[in-house]
Amino acid sequence: MSSEPTTTPSGGTAVVERADEQEQTQEPWVCLVWDDPVNLMSYVTHVFTTYFGFTREKAERLMLQVHNEGKCDVSSGGREQVERDVNAMHGYGLWATMQQGE
Repeated sequence: MSSEPTTTPSGGTAVVERADEQEQTQEPWVCLVWDDPVNLMSYVTHVFTTYFGFTREKAERLMLQVHNEGKCDVSSGGREQVERDVNAMHGYGLWATMQQGE
């Protein structure tokens, strides 16, 4: 038996109510910033504080994660917002991608 709710309209035909497909598959997206050989660590910290509004301590922690681990997720949310963040990182000259969260 299906776990989806059903309703029976006045005509007597059962109708399965399904959540909108987008809502069912909508998981948060993440913006990943990747390590690169070009940008200085101080510049990456500056970008994180300027664009995301992170405290200097948080920006430095994330920058070190990028530097030491090769990447770091710096934002998450809906696809459109994360696309804006990725494009903004590109505008600052950083290597960034997005992926759907797990």
